[in-house]
Amino acid sequence: MPTYAAARHLDAPREDVWALLAEPTRLSDWWPGIRGIDPDRRGLAPGARWRVHASARPASVIGRRPDLAGTLVFLEVKPPEFAAWQFVDGRIDVELRLAEAGAKRTRAELTVGAPLLGGLRRSLPHKALTRLQALCQTGDPR
Repeated sequence: MPTYAAARHLDAPREDVWALLAEPTRLSDWWPGIRGIDPDRRGLAPGARWRVHASARPASVIGRRPDLAGTLVFLEVKPPEFAAWQFVDGRIDVELRLAEAGAKRTRAELTVGAPLLGGLRRSLPHKALTRLQALCQTGDPR
């Protein structure tokens, strides 16, 4: 299973980053390919199951993207430092680690793995963290 990782410093305290991540509707703001989320009542908690609505995907195999639509299940959650989840239908495993990196800064490390022909691109973790960084920089807690 190919696995890709990226790390980035975010201009926000770890607790603020975690608060943004814990808000289910914000996942579509920073994760590429997601149009919307219908969370279950547990929110960001182990065993929670969120319904994922993916963006439109190309019909051809060329340019195939990972299958994000369907169900997302949280496997492990340790606020405010770690979350692991799986996009069940595409068998995409995700781990996100947050560490304090100085005053009002957070180091985010994102690792994503998927089956060999699952359409996972090396750039996905980098794109996701870039979008998360943009949300943190705007100070948009919504």
